[in-house]
Amino acid sequence: MISEFQDLSDKIDRLAQLTQSLRAENYLLRQANSLLSAENLAFKERLAQAQQRVEALLEQFPAPDAPAHEGELEGGADEANEATQ
Repeated sequence: MISEFQDLSDKIDRLAQLTQSLRAENYLLRQANSLLSAENLAFKERLAQAQQRVEALLEQFPAPDAPAHEGELEGGADEANEATQ
């Protein structure tokens, strides 16, 4: 009977140690999660800033001239070649 109590006491001790270990690990994981969340937020902000800079640069480019018809380009090129010959 004393042996059974001793076994039970040992199991309770191991359970208490495991609980403390898991709490410490949980604390460290929460800290790491907090740091990674802050880092992720900083990266999102940098990405948004970069996107704004790229959009501002794209707005500075002139709008491309859209050809009216594909056939006009081909015909115009042939006429230009014939005129130079």
